[in-house]
Amino acid sequence: MTAAILGKKVGMTSLFTDEGVHIPCTVVEAGPCPVVQVKTMDVDGYTAIQVGFGDKRPKKVNKPEMGHFKKGGIKPTEFLKEFRGLKNDFQVGEELTIEQFKKGDKVKVTGTSKGHGFQGVVKRHHFGGVGLITHGQSDRQRHPGSIGSSSYPSRVFKGLRMAGRMGGTTTSIRNLEIVEIIPEHNVILIKGSVPGAINSLLEIVKQ
Repeated sequence: MTAAILGKKVGMTSLFTDEGVHIPCTVVEAGPCPVVQVKTMDVDGYTAIQVGFGDKRPKKVNKPEMGHFKKGGIKPTEFLKEFRGLKNDFQVGEELTIEQFKKGDKVKVTGTSKGHGFQGVVKRHHFGGVGLITHGQSDRQRHPGSIGSSSYPSRVFKGLRMAGRMGGTTTSIRNLEIVEIIPEHNVILIKGSVPGAINSLLEIVKQ
């Protein structure tokens, strides 16, 4: 890992190249992210840096958290995240900015996917339904069909695709391209869509 930063999904827009090619892009407000803590092998058993993102009102910060931020002389942040594998010469109080990245870089974007609640097999797993209404079936077009295994083993196997809660999980998309960087506004334009709803937290790592 050579570069990493936290950001917030702002929305989507369109970008046109000089040749007139249309590129759908996700607008991400990324950084600046202060280094809150540097973890070392001697003290913590592993090496990592803990960075913050977003402002948080002191009124909403409890005393242990406030002491953690005051130790490094940093204003409270809404999010805290650890990154492993970065260079080890970071100092507490240093900021990670989008200047680590450049146009054309490939990145991995991680976020929490949109929650869709409890969904059936057609929407959740793209089942085709049972087809035409035959043999006395009534209102069965979007049902999963048989799930049993006859007399042996007479049970339903674990992991069978069935209805259930959909979305709301940590999702990563690799090899997304940075098509534009606007440093004066801390904005990155990433080609295509990224996981999560608007204003959700994103983790951007250079590959």
